[in-house]
Amino acid sequence: MKLAVTSLDSEGAGEIELADEIFALPVRRDILARMVNYQLAKRRAGTHKTKQIGDVQGTTKKPWKQKGTGRARQGSLRSPQFRGGGVIFGPVVRDHAHGIQKKVRRLALKTALSAKQAEGKLVVLDAARAGAGKTKALAAQFKKLGWESVLIIDGPELDANFARAARNLPKVDVLPQQGANVYDILRRDTLVLTRSAVEHLEARLK
Repeated sequence: MKLAVTSLDSEGAGEIELADEIFALPVRRDILARMVNYQLAKRRAGTHKTKQIGDVQGTTKKPWKQKGTGRARQGSLRSPQFRGGGVIFGPVVRDHAHGIQKKVRRLALKTALSAKQAEGKLVVLDAARAGAGKTKALAAQFKKLGWESVLIIDGPELDANFARAARNLPKVDVLPQQGANVYDILRRDTLVLTRSAVEHLEARLK
């Protein structure tokens, strides 16, 4: 398929041919959901922790004798039924990451790209470069283009001035092509790919 190419000055910059096997796949919500869950689980720190009986400070002495007091038998004041006692089956420090097949990860990325194209929210940019790293000037260009919530994916190397100007804009993310991922593509309304990004993504995903 062919898609028009634009510039940061809102001017036409020709057309580009997009590979159908990457940008025209059917949208599979199940694959996207699996990939988003995989990414978010991998990001979790997993540092949550509650004290179990063995972690609570205190005596190990039996509170009272086993029989004859009329009360329920107890073995430790550190048990969960006592104030300040341990927590049973509470969260522990662990890794929340889980596995997902490489072919599913590749399919999910292609599906996310296809979903944006199907929604008409995929834009191909001639080049993501800024003469000076000024946020105000770049914000004016984005406003003219109608970009508010946008992910911009460039080639392997980002333009330093463009990245500096964009990093203070809310709801604007800039990534190199090797950092392209399903979660960041879906969380922004508009996906912008440079010509270089399209070439590298097609070479990577074909």
